[in-house]
Amino acid sequence: MSTAAPALLQPRPNPANGLATSYLRIRATTIALCAGLASEDTAVQSMQDTSPTKWHLAHMTWFFEQFVLGRDACYVALHPDWMVLFNSYYQSVGPMHARSQRGHLSRPTLAEIIDYRQRIDERMGTLLSRDIDIDLQKLITLGLNHEQQHQELILTDIKHLFSQNPLEPVYRHASPSGPATALPLSYVRGREGIVEIGHKNATFAFDNEMPRHRSLMHPHALANRLVTNSEFAEFIHAGGYRTPTLWMADGWNVVCERGWKHPLYWSDTLDSEFTLAGREALQPHAPVCHVSFFEADAFARWAGHRLPTEEEWECAAANAPLRGNLLDSSSLHPLPAVGAGRGGLLQLFGDVWEWTSSPYINYPGYRPPVGALGEYNGKFMCGQWVLRGGSCATPADHIRASYRNFFYPADRWQFMGIRLGRDA
Repeated sequence: MSTAAPALLQPRPNPANGLATSYLRIRATTIALCAGLASEDTAVQSMQDTSPTKWHLAHMTWFFEQFVLGRDACYVALHPDWMVLFNSYYQSVGPMHARSQRGHLSRPTLAEIIDYRQRIDERMGTLLSRDIDIDLQKLITLGLNHEQQHQELILTDIKHLFSQNPLEPVYRHASPSGPATALPLSYVRGREGIVEIGHKNATFAFDNEMPRHRSLMHPHALANRLVTNSEFAEFIHAGGYRTPTLWMADGWNVVCERGWKHPLYWSDTLDSEFTLAGREALQPHAPVCHVSFFEADAFARWAGHRLPTEEEWECAAANAPLRGNLLDSSSLHPLPAVGAGRGGLLQLFGDVWEWTSSPYINYPGYRPPVGALGEYNGKFMCGQWVLRGGSCATPADHIRASYRNFFYPADRWQFMGIRLGRDA
């Protein structure tokens, strides 16, 4: 950013809470993601679903001020009039500025928001140097995971913003590479019978990952790797976007209304795509990304298969190593599958969020938390679909097998892709 990043306060880590180091690291990562942006880049909103970077920076800080520091009844907000500007959707907290108008906020300036961030970090540093109760530790942990969600949103929102500019700016130069030949597609049989899914230990998880419960698994198999660009291009050349019988009715309506002919960011000639490193040649063996649920479902139907259920995906990933092409790898783009490819599932974590055929609804016995934070996930359990596995923009210590992401079926500006499943 053109405004220098602040020097964060270094609180003395308190063994009783163990959060000070994580707080400093995660907050510093956010600033590092913004390091190459000009102040002008941070102020623009390219569509209603995205937010300006400086809004993200303020909102993440608002979260700590509102829910952590504000837990003290005597706390006085630094900028009381900002509390409306940077509330996202917490109706229980109070009014909020319209989401579609976040790009209209030329003030506060980026410099003022950076100062706000630094001053809240100082107050959080003081708090983290003391003994704090378990409930407060849980709130801070939630706040840090919330910040990591917005780290991914900063990247996807900037990508969409830059893609709208005829100059096609480069966010960060990268040189993704992969094998010269594609890993053969094969299918791995999954578990059958009654299984348990959902978060199962005392580590952090969002409320929508719980409670752990039983689910019946029918005979099935999952593809060993993600669908590639070249495979999706075959679907296009075969008339996939011109064949209504492949699409759900709502999906076909979207295709017609929006004129979709290929994944978001692909050129009309199908030989290049816009990336965070600018426009690059389409890698044939890299996972297709920026496709909606409607596109993923249509492709699966065209291929004679289907999308996995979230239960099938979670059971497959439950004992898999938690590694992959995630934010920490710095590629910022999906990469081709590599590995033995014999008897195992690849690319379960990272590269792209994988669409499932499961609607985003509550697990049996789910109850949203009491209070404003009960609005975090529960009230969105309507009309959206579950994605699993994280992406190349997801922090590695943020993802897990039970993690449930969710978006509307026409959304595709996130790193969203496809793994095929089938009945067995």
